[in-house]
Amino acid sequence: MKQLKDILYKVTINAVAGSTSIDYNALHFDSRQVSKGDVFVAIKGTVVDGHDFIETAIENGATAIVCESLPSALKDSVTYIEVESASQALAFMAANFYENPSENLQLVGVTGTNGKTTIVTLLYQLFKKAGYKVGLLSTVKIMVDNKEYKATHTTPDSLTINKYLKLMNDEGVEFCFMEVSSHGIHQHRTDGLHFQGGIFTNLSHDHLDYHDTFAEYRDVKKVFFDQLPKSAFALVNIDDKNGLVMLQNTQAKKYTYALKTYADYKAQVLENELSGLLLKLNDSELWTKLIGRFNAYNVTAIYGASELLGLEKVEILRLISELESVSGRFQYFISEEKVTAIIDYAHTPDALKNVLETINSIRTNNEELITVVGCGGDRDKTKRPKMGHIASALSTKVIFTSDNPRSEVPETIIEDIEKGVEPQNFKKTMAIVDRRQAIKTACQLANSNDIILIAGKGHETYQEVNGKRTDFDDYKIVEEFLKQLQK
Repeated sequence: MKQLKDILYKVTINAVAGSTSIDYNALHFDSRQVSKGDVFVAIKGTVVDGHDFIETAIENGATAIVCESLPSALKDSVTYIEVESASQALAFMAANFYENPSENLQLVGVTGTNGKTTIVTLLYQLFKKAGYKVGLLSTVKIMVDNKEYKATHTTPDSLTINKYLKLMNDEGVEFCFMEVSSHGIHQHRTDGLHFQGGIFTNLSHDHLDYHDTFAEYRDVKKVFFDQLPKSAFALVNIDDKNGLVMLQNTQAKKYTYALKTYADYKAQVLENELSGLLLKLNDSELWTKLIGRFNAYNVTAIYGASELLGLEKVEILRLISELESVSGRFQYFISEEKVTAIIDYAHTPDALKNVLETINSIRTNNEELITVVGCGGDRDKTKRPKMGHIASALSTKVIFTSDNPRSEVPETIIEDIEKGVEPQNFKKTMAIVDRRQAIKTACQLANSNDIILIAGKGHETYQEVNGKRTDFDDYKIVEEFLKQLQK
């Protein structure tokens, strides 16, 4: 058995009551999972404060409590450790508990508003094709080489991250690609991890329900780069003005990528079609099945990261040309009636604008562009009118609908979206609260060669209303309705 003191390495401790030379069984931050001989870390969450459950944890058998403020009454049989930050303590303790698995592989974190899932998933695909054992921690799923696990958060909690990294060690995984969200950084979930590299994609309007201001959102992202070691690389998009901000205080080796600006990795879009992109990347031409200018950025980041991780240039170009699009990211099919249906996760103003501009750059304007879009409930409300403005300005027709309304009234969310629609665009829009009915209506409105964009949910296979999740897959539903219209 291990002793408590063994997992306290790097933890900032303010006070100790009891002995740290005691044995322990497991580490938990959920009091319901605690059993005899376990350590309980009391985390102050956004909804629940773990300090309220210290007594419950002790009743369940906890022999050690890690917390930010000691209880008024201490039990002699329990060791109490007061720390500066319980969430940061958990991160270091989790890494120590699982024997610091991030140090035994090359871990690359990707952060930014848009593109994280695409970049980590395509890097996973690319390194698998190159013959390596690879890990993936993403919004969509967790992969330990070939074995898939369900993902619950963009960046999981510290214990989950280290548990899967340890599994990767056991399976001989050499590289791991991980999404790093602003929530994850702010809540110290990535503290204690050893990163070989960090990639910054872009920064736009998102998560202002959690971060008070855009500046705070940006600065939280920057913390990730500030913490990178000298041995790591930092690869940032400098077409985004925040790219250079990310590099200001990092000790990592600095690299840049761009489409518009001089950079270490510079791409130029030569052709942009529904079948893919032809790029000039530094001094080489490259064809990829990925579509749109935003994917030109993603491909450039993937190319740069692969080279920095030691792959040969010619091999990287070949492997990129073989990559397939990521589930729910500009995923499309063409029906027998020649209607193109595109499913995309775009749920921020910038992402929606990118997707719509990409479609408009490809289409000939003889086709209708019918957009189905909504906004999530209990999330940043300030982006709703912006989404309405962009969708109505850049589409031929728009259907505003539900997108995980959660505890909010769907009609109210749609009213917020409609506030951004300019008067000249009102006639293009309609509101259908039921998302399934909205998709059906879009299919009924579409004629041969028209394009339907269903935005917001992408890879998600559920709809969340009042805490209840029901099966809902945009791709399957639009496919079903378009087939019905063929009969």
